[in-house]
Amino acid sequence: MRGWLPWVAVIAAGGVLSVMSAPGQTAGLSVFTDPLIRELGISRTEVSTSYLIGTLLGACVLPLTGRALDRWGVRRMTIIIGIAFAVFLAALSFVAGIVGLTAGFVGVRMAGQGALSLAATTLVARSITNRRGLALGIASGIGSGGISLVPVFVETLIASTDIHVAWRVEAIVVAAVVIPIGFLLPRRTATTAQRGTSASAAGDGPVWTLREAASTGMFWTIAAGLAVSGMLSTALAFHQVAVLGEQGLTAAEAAANFLPQTVTGIAATLITGALSDRVPPKFGVTIAMTTLTGALLLLPVVHPGWTAVLYGLVLGAAGGSLRGIEAAAYVRYYGTANIGVIRGVATGTNLASTAFGPLLLALGHDVAGNYTTPVLLFAVLPAVVAVVSVFARAPQHPSLRH
Repeated sequence: MRGWLPWVAVIAAGGVLSVMSAPGQTAGLSVFTDPLIRELGISRTEVSTSYLIGTLLGACVLPLTGRALDRWGVRRMTIIIGIAFAVFLAALSFVAGIVGLTAGFVGVRMAGQGALSLAATTLVARSITNRRGLALGIASGIGSGGISLVPVFVETLIASTDIHVAWRVEAIVVAAVVIPIGFLLPRRTATTAQRGTSASAAGDGPVWTLREAASTGMFWTIAAGLAVSGMLSTALAFHQVAVLGEQGLTAAEAAANFLPQTVTGIAATLITGALSDRVPPKFGVTIAMTTLTGALLLLPVVHPGWTAVLYGLVLGAAGGSLRGIEAAAYVRYYGTANIGVIRGVATGTNLASTAFGPLLLALGHDVAGNYTTPVLLFAVLPAVVAVVSVFARAPQHPSLRH
């Protein structure tokens, strides 16, 4: 790493920024669902449709956000994203109908789960060159742990006040944390300082453009892993109480299953992040997809007790292992010169996939009459990506081909 910020400080900054994306994450927004239904007098289907539209439109902006990160740098963009995110959260507190709610979802999904998460990992990827995979894993682990705790505090806040106050408090916290961190970040990271130099001088290999990266199989293999993981993990989280309730768990037991998921999710993020410095990152995708397949296949045998805990442990490990490897994989294969726009496309694909997961699982339940059948059918998706990832070749820059 170059610059004045030490290794630990950059990781801490990236981790805190990831935590601050929580108000725009599915976990952070899910606690508002029932209060919104009561407050606005709308149906659950209308809220779900509004969320889907907001997520899809928010995802469309991420490639542009990534390009802006490459052009203007993480520092300036973090400040802009922090201001925009706080404004969107404050605006949501004045929502009085479905149209305003949808517009608000577009803003917080774009700025929170999308742009701020992208800025956090881009900061670490560009600023740290020593044990980059481990650094990204630690930052992602901090983010995952923090995000999993935020709904507890937000739900308590909503219970003691209302959704309007809760969104205003979130806006204040985001502005008070994200914007100052943005000002404290270095003006030039290792990559931006190297712009204008040759690839060899930069020490980061050939410079990959988005078009060149997107023409390789590895780019889409990792993106497919992100999309499948995003879609299925969001679907299972969104319907977790109903899915596990069908297996005999009470609502409290089903909600508590998030705990083992969080524990192994953080552990897997750290482990795969560290391993990405030593082994080809594509095998992290293989591990993540194999583990996700295993979690889905476990569902029919889940019952109250140790099988439910095992399901939570395996499902959490699946999501965590992909979080730990994804950013490191793109940096390892495509360098950091245009990592913002490259990961912007991949992150946008991931974000868009989360919009469809809950709806597809709900439709599957309506058709089959249970959750087990569609979940078992969905297990085919990660299994296919796992097999493809094994045979995916490391990309070779066009300038090196003979």
